[in-house]
Amino acid sequence: MGLLVVGSIGLDTVETQLGKIENALGGSATYISIASSYFTSPVNLVGVVGDDFGKKNIELFKSHNINLDGLQIVDGEKTFRWGGKYHEDMNNRDTIFTELNVFEKFDPIIPQSWKDNSFVLLGNILPSLQLRVLDQVTNPQFVVCDTMNLWINIALDDLMKVLKRINVLIINDSEAKMLSKETNLIKAAKIIRGFGPEYLVIKKGEHGALLFGNDFTFSAPALPMETIFDPTGAGDTFAGGFTSYLHKSKTINKASMKKAVIYGSVMASFCVEKFSTIGIENLSNEQISKRFNAFVELARFDFNE
Repeated sequence: MGLLVVGSIGLDTVETQLGKIENALGGSATYISIASSYFTSPVNLVGVVGDDFGKKNIELFKSHNINLDGLQIVDGEKTFRWGGKYHEDMNNRDTIFTELNVFEKFDPIIPQSWKDNSFVLLGNILPSLQLRVLDQVTNPQFVVCDTMNLWINIALDDLMKVLKRINVLIINDSEAKMLSKETNLIKAAKIIRGFGPEYLVIKKGEHGALLFGNDFTFSAPALPMETIFDPTGAGDTFAGGFTSYLHKSKTINKASMKKAVIYGSVMASFCVEKFSTIGIENLSNEQISKRFNAFVELARFDFNE
């Protein structure tokens, strides 16, 4: 069965020190789905757009074998739009505008034939919508979830309900501290895993990522990069690479989870090299394998050299 992806789909206007792009493809489900398409097929996408979304964007999804039977296109309405400007260090940004448009009333409807998908990836949307998805699927084998500081602040009760029903939570370091009310990430991970998730991934941006399981902790490096064009969607791209690799491998254990973190990091590194989804639109298996090996080499210890 395919990988079920639910999240936002939007049009972004992004400005960094290296330039600006307007009305570019964005949204959590967009980045997740495109990244996932390199590892598994089909990717079953559930989301909503307006009739201004554009045929070109629809065709891009189709070219990646992304199944759009769950995509709602609302006539006469506009697609979710977001605009942001990044600071010079790329670690912080200012939101210039947010226009929810059709996303404000998004009700994720899972097509009947997708309800028994074994893997589910819940993008960064309201926890109540994530619960709505989980109520529609039938005994999924593996559920991965993303969230953000806003939901921790305003929708904590629903988020805690979600955490009891998932296998993996993916968040960044500041969100982990906020959710756990603990500044030490090792202690924070123990607290968060106590809320329900069997595994926890804490993203640390340019400092890599941490994976926590029942009996192990894994620290993955970040690829040193001279130039970052646009960090938008890097976390979603990570989630897509991570989850789709596990879906492809059909195995959940310590080794596959570690590999999944590296593949997630690989896809995120391609994402930030260009604006929007451009960096992950036309990759080859050779490019992905080569960068995977580069990540492995970063973390390899050989004291005999």
